[in-house]
This record gives sequence, structure tokens and C-alpha cells, in this order.
Amino acid sequence: MRKDQELLGGLVPANSHVLDLGCGDGELFEFLTKQKNITGYGVEIDPKKVVKSVDRGINCIQKDLNDGLGYLSADSFDLVIMAQSLQQLKHPEKMIEEMMRISKQAIVTFPNFGHWTTRFYLGLRGKMPMSEALPHKWYDTPNIHLCTFIDFEALCLSLNIKVKKRLVVNRNYESTWQLKLWPNFFGEIAIYHLER
Repeated sequence: MRKDQELLGGLVPANSHVLDLGCGDGELFEFLTKQKNITGYGVEIDPKKVVKSVDRGINCIQKDLNDGLGYLSADSFDLVIMAQSLQQLKHPEKMIEEMMRISKQAIVTFPNFGHWTTRFYLGLRGKMPMSEALPHKWYDTPNIHLCTFIDFEALCLSLNIKVKKRLVVNRNYESTWQLKLWPNFFGEIAIYHLER
């Protein structure tokens, strides 16, 4: 079991109906199906990853998340998951609203642009940072809306969305005392459990 799957799995209620946005090759959904007996769908834009998801037995819809979720009814899922995809969307704030429209709960993960290495990289080198969490050059990155924990929590507050739980981890999905003391400075990856 991968640590990221274990952490996310701990937030997912057993036997729930789940929508996994940006599901990739379906590995997380497959894990949750086996561990938590979930049902539901994945949504992915990449046709090769859709095929891999379907090969895993996952119901997967090929769709660009930038087109929104208007095709889904309100309260049609128990939980919506978006792991490491929010920062790639044109309008992340609209997606968060849509996620909370179709479900009362959501799990969102993203890289923290406030991490100390990012701050120092930008401050000392004067150019956009690259790291394991942000491995692309500025001109070829899929990440177009990077944020910090503080930015994300301010967005949730403005949208009247409650942060039920926040986990702050390093790139290995581990937590340390430094992460608990200064999450926005030392945390590399955010995991938020939201509810309306």
C-alpha cells in the first residue's frame, strides 16, 4: 500500500459512492474499491489513462475538467476526490464549487507553493522553482494555478466551505513535528477534507 493511498483511504467512508476527478490510470480508485468497497466513476482527459482505468474495471469518463461538471446532478455522490489536479485547472474556484454541489464532502490534494524550497529557489535564483513536487519548467508545466495552504483556506472561507480535516505531508506523504508547527513553510503536499 502506498502512503498516499493509505492517507486518502483513511478519509474515505466505506461503501460510499465516489467521483474521482483526474483519476489518471485508476490506481487510487482501484485501491479504494478493494479497501473501502466504493462505487462510482473516474474522470480523466488522457485517452491512454482512460483505457488503463477501464482495464482495471473502473467506470471512467473521458472529459476535460475545464468544461465543468454540469452534466452531474446535485448531491449525486457521497464524496468527490481530486488528487493533484486542482492546480492544473483554468478556474479552480469554480471546480471547488461544482465539487461541493454534487457532493457534501470532497478531498482535494495539491502541491504547496509556499514550501520553503520553493520560496528560496525563487528568492535566490530569481526564476520559477523546480522540485520533485513541481518537476516542470515554467513554460511546459501543467500547473497553471499554484497556491499555498493559506490561499486555499482563504478560498474555502470565501465559498463557505468547511475544512473538516487538513493533513500536511512531505513528498513521501509523511508528517513531522516541523510540518505540524509550520505547515505552510515546511509542508510540500496538502490534503484537505472539505464539507458543506
